[in-house]
Amino acid sequence: MASAPRPRTTTRDPEELARRLTAWLDTRLPGAKVVDMSVPESNGMSSETLLFTVEHPEPPSRGCALRLAADPTAYTIFPVYDMPRQYRTMRLVTEHTDLPVPRVLWLEEDPGPLGAPFLVMERVEGRVPPDVMPYTYEGNWLHAATDAERAHLEEASVAVVARLHEQVPADEVEFLALPGEGGPLRRHVEAQRAYYAWVVSGLPRSPLIERAFDRLEELWPDTVGEPVLNWGDARIGNIVYDGFEPAAVLDWEMAALAPREVDLGWMIYLHRFFQDLTVSFGQPGLPDFLRRDRVEDTYARLTGHTPHAMDFYTLYAALRHAIVMLRVAYRRVHFGEVAAPGAPQDTDTLILHHGSLAAMVQGSYW
Repeated sequence: MASAPRPRTTTRDPEELARRLTAWLDTRLPGAKVVDMSVPESNGMSSETLLFTVEHPEPPSRGCALRLAADPTAYTIFPVYDMPRQYRTMRLVTEHTDLPVPRVLWLEEDPGPLGAPFLVMERVEGRVPPDVMPYTYEGNWLHAATDAERAHLEEASVAVVARLHEQVPADEVEFLALPGEGGPLRRHVEAQRAYYAWVVSGLPRSPLIERAFDRLEELWPDTVGEPVLNWGDARIGNIVYDGFEPAAVLDWEMAALAPREVDLGWMIYLHRFFQDLTVSFGQPGLPDFLRRDRVEDTYARLTGHTPHAMDFYTLYAALRHAIVMLRVAYRRVHFGEVAAPGAPQDTDTLILHHGSLAAMVQGSYW
């Protein structure tokens, strides 16, 4: 784990991007200049984040973050990256909630200036629980915190999800409704089926993912709650913290109209993904942090809504994450970073958490 190379996250030249961004910015803020551009270590593969400072004849200088859609020629993680949808979601959350969402400064839908659509937001200073190495692993600020500090961060982070679900009026988020027939949960799941079909088009399929879809149907909830605005990528790695308090809520690219439990299942399972990985490498991780029972109890206390059918929703989170992981693996094969699977039955081993997903499908995980 410590020696494994990090997958490639960009095919772009930061210096060239800085030159092109300065030229674009001059049309919005004449005389401005982009300086100190950097790529954060936690940069993702579905889009790219660039940090920079805007210098202008009229001070003060302003720290900014740019969210740039992935290079469409670089084996993207998602088939579509809708920047205007993300921009509209962030504006909506800012308008209707007290969540600390960074102020969006500009949206550029024309791919011409930088090669893809992008948005620019104010940069918020703070610290983020790392993904590489994961915060469950020794040697980072969250792992080194006291139990009381982590408990405070956990409560505050679950409260972010609770306040989002409670404060945004449902009739304001119809633009996030997914296409198709049936209710919001059915549409959400069918969108994941379509995504999986895109990932494996012309490539070996995953028997494990397909069994997980079948198991999902067997566990389908008898009652599905009213849909709310889902953050989509609800996890602590997408929050900037000031101390142990949320200072900025980031990454709205997966926002959707869905039951509350979709967000909760994702928050619970994405922590377990890192915890399981850490244990597999011989470290204890953080076994008492973000436990499923405590997340559910905290959410119920904050909202009055008791989460239900969580075996379904945590399985769904693990399944969704598996599809993303399979796409990431095929991207690495594409760039020659790893070898292609030797046989069709080896496809499942490309999914980093195939063991925990298989246990969920079998009903032996929790």
